[in-house]
Amino acid sequence: MRLFVAIALPDAVAQSLALLQAGVPGARWQTRDQLHLTLRFIGEVDGRDAAAIDDALATISVPAFSVELKGVGSFGGKHPHALWAGVAANDALLHLQRKIESALQRIGLEADGRKYKPHVSLAKLKGTQNGHVMDFLTDHALYASGPFAADGFILYSSLLTPNGSIYRAEKAYRLK
Repeated sequence: MRLFVAIALPDAVAQSLALLQAGVPGARWQTRDQLHLTLRFIGEVDGRDAAAIDDALATISVPAFSVELKGVGSFGGKHPHALWAGVAANDALLHLQRKIESALQRIGLEADGRKYKPHVSLAKLKGTQNGHVMDFLTDHALYASGPFAADGFILYSSLLTPNGSIYRAEKAYRLK
């Protein structure tokens, strides 16, 4: 199984993101089912490791909090390969992410070598003109979703297909 941990987005937030998804020729926009706020990518694991991951995530106890998406950006520098919506500064979100990272390392998973940058992926880019990306970033720089409740997180599985990834919620965990 290919796994990751994320916060699901409310429909109103997903709809506001859908309104941004245009104007970049060649972009492969994420579908509603693919929109989420990733907390930790895990990768390929076997059934035994998946059960240990579930057990570890079930021990996490933090209060529910509010999140707001804010601004847009791209990954890839001069050769962008993805567009994303950012997250307003949020200490509670970072605390949850650190708790998840710590719980997963305690059961033997390697540390995620990348610095955590909270975001929601909007599109994958391939051969896209940089000018279109710059226009998108400029046009949507002031995007803000408004606050929404983060009262839980989900362990998702991901199936890679030629038409994009298919995500399935495997287990949900409530925040207090």
